[in-house]
Amino acid sequence: MSTLVLVHGFWHGSWCWSEVVPHVVAAGRPAVAVDMAGHGLYARRPRWFTEQPYDPEAVGTEVSPVADVSLDDAAESLTAQLRRIGGGEPVTVVAHSAAGPVLTRTAQRTPELVAHAVYLTAYMPASDVPAVAYTQIPEADDSLVVPLLRGDPSRIGALRLDFASGDPAYRRQLREAFYSDVDPALIEAAAGLLTPDSPVGIMLGTTTLTHGGWGSVRRTYIVCTRDLALLPDVQTRFIAEADAAFPDNPTSVVTLDASHSPFLSMPGELAGILTALG
Repeated sequence: MSTLVLVHGFWHGSWCWSEVVPHVVAAGRPAVAVDMAGHGLYARRPRWFTEQPYDPEAVGTEVSPVADVSLDDAAESLTAQLRRIGGGEPVTVVAHSAAGPVLTRTAQRTPELVAHAVYLTAYMPASDVPAVAYTQIPEADDSLVVPLLRGDPSRIGALRLDFASGDPAYRRQLREAFYSDVDPALIEAAAGLLTPDSPVGIMLGTTTLTHGGWGSVRRTYIVCTRDLALLPDVQTRFIAEADAAFPDNPTSVVTLDASHSPFLSMPGELAGILTALG
């Protein structure tokens, strides 16, 4: 079976897969987690996040140091990682959340590198539609994430969360949005690893999908039914749009009774699903 390449979503890093990888490897399948452009080892943090005293005005106005990162940049980075990991052979790529558009662009441009595209409660935008458009559809109205964003993304160049905030209500909503079924001690540990800025350019970019590109790649969507960040109705819309556009290559669907972060709340169960994927 092909190697699993695990790609995290916004504000996270490859570290978020650390509870999943051992289960997958123990089952006999190679797996590696990588950092997306502008995240993890490639992250750059705004000054307000580390400077003292805390400046709430700067949170909303400082231009992000990752404002220059585009969907093209993220896809080029992932493509290079896939070539290195697979040695030119196709691999199975698992994209979480906002890594979805990056996987889509990569699979469209280099379908020979992607044996199986797996979307874990991830953005899977239709042809020529930016991922950000799905934050504005009626199905997304009750998402807990948009009210948490700070600053104007078009001005600061990022989708920004204020992990330095001392507001109990704000911090509580952060936990509910991303980790509603995660152990509190694990939430605290993860919170210390999050990056406040994710490049809005990744969400603004679009990809023209073709039958010979993305449409030719086998795909699976893992729906998380208790997700309060990327709501289940939005997830099922992605699937419906993809299947309408490429009916000869329908999406396989798996359901998890999980929040937005099953890699932390149920890593063993998630690993079992991923390991079994061809």
